[in-house]
Amino acid sequence: MGNDTIASMITSIRNANLSKIGTVQIPATNVTRGIARILLQEGFIENSIDNRQNKDILMLSLRYQGKGRKSYITTLRRISKPGLRVYSSHGEIPKVLGGMGIVILSTSGGIMTDREARQKKIGGELLCHVW
Repeated sequence: MGNDTIASMITSIRNANLSKIGTVQIPATNVTRGIARILLQEGFIENSIDNRQNKDILMLSLRYQGKGRKSYITTLRRISKPGLRVYSSHGEIPKVLGGMGIVILSTSGGIMTDREARQKKIGGELLCHVW
């Protein structure tokens, strides 16, 4: 049984959103740092901090709006899994909600969004989609 750090990250964020918790600790790997960077750029999270005492933990500050603390992340779902990898060329990358959401890909140029991959004409492994 292997460790799926991406699924662990997605589950931690989803659980924190349901319970309206402000910060999440996730395992720090190059892939999870790349996904956190994209979530920060797209405005889904407030902050991403590498823990100085423990280099294996990445702290994410989730973003909420209003008094009801409505989360900016409505849905966060894993696409490619360890048992079934899903790859796509740049022309076949799916659009989420007509471009309102994003697909996060692992490409030869690094972790990037679907828009960046289409612009650079690079395909890759579809990791997850967010809206």
